[in-house]
Amino acid sequence: MTVKEIDFSTQDIQQFNSLGISVEKIQHLIEHFIKGFDFIDLDRPATIGDGIVALGRKDANEMIELYDQHTKELDIVKFVPASGAASRMFQDMFGYLTDPSEHNPAHEALKEINKFAFADELHNLIEKRGAKTNYTDLQKLAYFILEEDGLNYGHLPKGLIKFHSYSDENRTAFEEHLIEGAMYAKGKNNKVNLHFTISPLFESKIKAVFEIVQKRYEEKYGVAYNLTFSEQEHCTDTLAVDMDNNPFRDKDGSILFRPGGHGALIENLNKIDADVIFIKNIDNVVPDRIKTETIRYKKILAGELIHIQEVVSVILKKLDEGKKVSEIVEVEQLEKELIVDLTHKTEERLRKFLMRPIRICGMVKNQGEPGGGPFWVKSTTGGDKSLQIVESSQVNKDDKAQMNIMHHASHFNPVDLVCYVKDYKGRKFDLTKFVDEETGFISHKSKYGKPLKAQELPGLWNGAMADWITLFVEVPQVTFNPVKTVNDLLRENHQ
Repeated sequence: MTVKEIDFSTQDIQQFNSLGISVEKIQHLIEHFIKGFDFIDLDRPATIGDGIVALGRKDANEMIELYDQHTKELDIVKFVPASGAASRMFQDMFGYLTDPSEHNPAHEALKEINKFAFADELHNLIEKRGAKTNYTDLQKLAYFILEEDGLNYGHLPKGLIKFHSYSDENRTAFEEHLIEGAMYAKGKNNKVNLHFTISPLFESKIKAVFEIVQKRYEEKYGVAYNLTFSEQEHCTDTLAVDMDNNPFRDKDGSILFRPGGHGALIENLNKIDADVIFIKNIDNVVPDRIKTETIRYKKILAGELIHIQEVVSVILKKLDEGKKVSEIVEVEQLEKELIVDLTHKTEERLRKFLMRPIRICGMVKNQGEPGGGPFWVKSTTGGDKSLQIVESSQVNKDDKAQMNIMHHASHFNPVDLVCYVKDYKGRKFDLTKFVDEETGFISHKSKYGKPLKAQELPGLWNGAMADWITLFVEVPQVTFNPVKTVNDLLRENHQ
């Protein structure tokens, strides 16, 4: 079947228009379902000295000093993808409501309930509302944690879950990001700009939490907060198809569209007007007692970013003056730092290479966490190899050689990025111009008991940033403490 054989109705066209999606894009999406996506061609894992930089203490301190020197003149934003619901975090606990087995991981969490930051609030709710269920004691706890007449945690975003206990307060993940932001993302006029991508259903709840703590935090840390929010753009939604690659239709006859995954957030990121943008997931936060290393390495990454951006700017300005590549000493310096071959490029090709957004990505040693990692990837056009963050879904699992490379990754991507999104003249890049549209993947889902195929867009730090200037820097494991399940809050670093 080809795309031309699909006959879209007037109603279909109206639906596309309402979503801001062109018919041409629909056709392109269906072509991907028919042809599939090409797998990434891995060359080798990025390792220390071969794609990943391990900064010594002297170099690290220099980067911190460089960043601190520039903060008063920079527009800085901390960008936090936070629209994900906590339902997956409590998946085992939902199962415990119907099958309270001791082998269920939720059993351990419920037995240790008083170790959680939300324990006091939970007990108070149960006492006020009583146990109007036939559950056992542990099931009763699970019910009141998850459901609407309790804490409603099973239906809230992760950012509104209380993560950590202190002597004077219990903080949500959202509040921990406010504290972090004050410690390393303070820019001009002591302003801390934070941008959260959220579901509009919860914006009022997040604002209510902020209103409670804003004045106290601003006075304590000597900052002024500026919070902004956005939701995933509907124009980034992708249509679903049936197993014959025909558009999957909802019960009302409309074509089913689904969110395109976190790669769609490149559109949200593209609307941020800033010099430096920190990116970190909502669930990767720690209590104050171990924040020191997190803050230190955020500044190290940011200092490295500013350093690279300054060298890039010097080279581009010298090209503007008519200098030849061989006459610009900074080219060789940048070659060594980015681990690329630049001296062979013509002035035009060098300019094109440098006129791109820059990202510095922290990488932790691989300790078996699921997710992507840093690799050298071969170009599909036969050009230079490039450093990329690659997810396992992008690699051909039937190719033993490729899987061997994947399994030998020495480091893991903790989603710890600092980005510079303006050129050497201060003009903002259009980030959508640097996306590799061919790095998505097809997933299999179901709706109404019928199988369907869905399309995931290139991930935000994978294909959506594939054509950025990239540098990987090793960061310590202590800076990576995600909360994927509620049991993770029982780990030492969250207590």
